[in-house]
Amino acid sequence: MEETRNFIEEFVKEDLSEGNRCYGMKVHTRFPPEPNGYLHIGHCKALTIDFSTAERFGGLCNLRFDDTNPAKEDTEYVNAIQEDIHWLGFDWGDRLFYGSDYFEKTYELALELIRKGLAYVCELTPEQFKEYRGDTTHPAVSPWRDRPIEESLDLFQRMRAGEFPEGKYTLRAKIDLASGNFNMRDPVLYRIRYIEHHRQGTKWCIFPMYDFAHPIQDALEGITHSLCSLEYEAHRPLYDWVVSNVTIPGIKPRQIEFARLGINYTVMSKRKLRQLVEEGKVAGWDDPRMPTLCGLRRRGYTAASIREFCNRIGVSKVDSTVDWALLESCLRDDLNAHAKRVMAVLRPIKLTVTNYPEGQSELLEVENNPLEPDAGTRQVSFSRHLWIEADDFMEVPAPKYKRLHPGFEVRLKGAYLVTCTGCIKDENGNVTEVLCEYDPASRGGDPADGRKVKGATIHWVDADNCADAEVRLYSYLFSDPEPDGPDKNFLDCLNPNSLEILTGCKVEACLADAPMPVQGKSAEGYQFMRQGYFCLDNRDAAPGHLVFNRSVALKDSFKK
Repeated sequence: MEETRNFIEEFVKEDLSEGNRCYGMKVHTRFPPEPNGYLHIGHCKALTIDFSTAERFGGLCNLRFDDTNPAKEDTEYVNAIQEDIHWLGFDWGDRLFYGSDYFEKTYELALELIRKGLAYVCELTPEQFKEYRGDTTHPAVSPWRDRPIEESLDLFQRMRAGEFPEGKYTLRAKIDLASGNFNMRDPVLYRIRYIEHHRQGTKWCIFPMYDFAHPIQDALEGITHSLCSLEYEAHRPLYDWVVSNVTIPGIKPRQIEFARLGINYTVMSKRKLRQLVEEGKVAGWDDPRMPTLCGLRRRGYTAASIREFCNRIGVSKVDSTVDWALLESCLRDDLNAHAKRVMAVLRPIKLTVTNYPEGQSELLEVENNPLEPDAGTRQVSFSRHLWIEADDFMEVPAPKYKRLHPGFEVRLKGAYLVTCTGCIKDENGNVTEVLCEYDPASRGGDPADGRKVKGATIHWVDADNCADAEVRLYSYLFSDPEPDGPDKNFLDCLNPNSLEILTGCKVEACLADAPMPVQGKSAEGYQFMRQGYFCLDNRDAAPGHLVFNRSVALKDSFKK
């Protein structure tokens, strides 16, 4: 195979070499999201590593929903997660599983541990449990640690039968109370919960803890490499203990940890993201300011840009925070190469070309994307009445102002040279119309006499042939780069200016026939000249009602 790219691939390559644990086997990984929320950009690193590692070695990657904690789990999230993974370009084939598929087998293996004297039913309350874990030098022993095996078996079976209230009993592993790793101090394996499960209904009232269920699920599926984030490093001894002490034929999975993805100006906790949704701080999980994949997709992010982002940040063992500007840079690079260039005026003011014949118009041929020759050209209409940006005119120009002001000549993008001759104001002194004259011999923007034009090139839209649009300008959801920092309430860090809505915008007529976006797919991206990259909103846009979201600005703030 090709040269390895990171330490995970080095471990896998070592395991596959002759004489080692996976020699002659197919690499098998899994992505195990909990269906209690929507996937966000932080999950992309994990799922990219899981699926890409399998692809790299010609192996397989399962999708398994970790639905062993039904409190916040829902089928809505199950469907959304599958949609997001497919959108990113990954596929699990026929290997879709649920942690709840293994409830019966997990229960049987818990009984096996009890029979081996490696688990017992405990009556400590959660508060007492913390107390009895002791400190680093003085562990405390549960009064029920030496409960007879037959008694624990009876109680555990009755726990399943629903004879006891929540919190009355737990099943605990009997490992090492003197361990310096608190995860090994007789951890809880099962607890009683009377709650409806999204797939199992009320069939079960005891649920396995993640640290017990997960290694069993990996082993049952034949997972060779269990790739997970760094916070599970301290849990690895327990993972290995479980797969070593239950009877499951086949290879024992190997857990390998990597650093989680942190990004500034956002939060990655699903609990906090849910709070933003439930308290109405955002317009839903797919709000374009959210770091969720559905929110990023609605904003105009492409799957290619997100995969490139994960590729650029790489894989490491050290936690770090990545600049959100790097993600924007990946999107900008992708859209710059492929997006169609169009003209849109967001804050319009009239421009009248006084020496252009009234009622006349012409079609100008313009490139769709100068970086992509196969993108072709389109025709844009030009007439006496145009729209330009309000800040492209100043009656009294500021120093070094290179746009329209009386007596100054500029280029109209792809059209003609025009010279400003004045303006019209309303009774309050506000400019309502800019007046100019064009040079008929400068079609395309180049003067016939070869004179140098000092003015800027400004964009425009034909007022007699254009479409109306609403445009939404998005900024960071949080004004603080570390809203999740210590001693901070992340809600206090919300950016009050994270969304600006502009109505009455004017866009090229061709956008009136733009294809409407489809849920679960990327909307077509456009570069609004001099403005940024935009896409139609996949929820609110409709034929005759154009709503554009700014995906990213033109200027790249990331220091490469």
